[in-house]
Amino acid sequence: MTTYQHVYVHVPFCARRCVYCDFSIAVRREVPASAFTGRVARELALREVTAHGVDTLYFGGGTPSRLGGEGLADLVRQVASLCPLSHGAEVTVEANPEDVNLANARAWAAAGVNRVSLGVQSFDPRVLAWMHRGHDAARVQRAVDALREAGIANLSLDLIYALPVGLERDWSRDLDAAIALRPNHISCYGLTVEPQTPLGRQVSRGTESPSPEEAHELEFLATHERLTRAGFDHYEVSNYALPAFHSRHNSSYWSGVAYLGLGPSAHGFDGVERRWNRRALAAWERDVDASRDPLEGAERLSADQHELERVYLDLRTTRGLLTRATDAPMISSWMAAGWATGHGDRIRLTPLGWLRLDALVAALTDHRSRY
Repeated sequence: MTTYQHVYVHVPFCARRCVYCDFSIAVRREVPASAFTGRVARELALREVTAHGVDTLYFGGGTPSRLGGEGLADLVRQVASLCPLSHGAEVTVEANPEDVNLANARAWAAAGVNRVSLGVQSFDPRVLAWMHRGHDAARVQRAVDALREAGIANLSLDLIYALPVGLERDWSRDLDAAIALRPNHISCYGLTVEPQTPLGRQVSRGTESPSPEEAHELEFLATHERLTRAGFDHYEVSNYALPAFHSRHNSSYWSGVAYLGLGPSAHGFDGVERRWNRRALAAWERDVDASRDPLEGAERLSADQHELERVYLDLRTTRGLLTRATDAPMISSWMAAGWATGHGDRIRLTPLGWLRLDALVAALTDHRSRY
């Protein structure tokens, strides 16, 4: 039986659905925090898995902070009691700025939360209104101040770039505002238009135009330049951190190690097989209440799938990929084009290479399949 050292808990509750969101969420005015916590504990018992010496515990969503101060604190304590943490474990909570006040932050800190990822996305009021976000720039500042006063000093900010051109968003201004808050970590994601989202329907109707590819590339490269100049390490395609503040939980995914997923739509991996839970909250609740494993699907990776995934995960981080002698012709062409750099027997993609990540992974795995 696999012993998990990395645990993810999906908390689906949100106050509203953002225009771009394709995640498994449940919009609720009143959040059933106690009932949800009980069901997460029950799922863990039903699954009969072992998790101890847990190094990272991550509460994502959805919006975990919608559980409130004591509601989220109780969930953290319950899961940590069932999945004992190692000394110095990283315990992360995703939060929206409007849910963060000093009382809530103190409750989370007392329960063991030592890292918070704030869903900022932008500091521009027009952009936030278009996204259907519930905060403004002043609220972000108050949230950061409350978290620090409560003793949660490890802060990450999420931002989204490559927005529709009609918004005339000033990306450089948002980056400057984020840096001014002195976070330890910043995640920057290019907007993806998913078909079943409000944005996807707007694009389909022709009432909204996505950002052109050229603009996406320019903003990605500008982000790299601005944040690395400010002292952040661009350690993964979408992630930047000050020294010693890389996300340990997310890094476990990119390393291909086992992790346990709990809650609706949560994914997990035992080293051999991937599994994912019921996506809809109601379906997950019915299974757990009926003492059934809320499994929706699973797949066992083939050797070729393992190889493809390993290449992809290694190339998306600054850890880089261990090369083979037969890779030399292709790797040399990448380096000549400025897409990769050599580091002993490993290569790392440059930002220009990361912009071509999917194509480079496909080309290399196809090349390797011939040898």
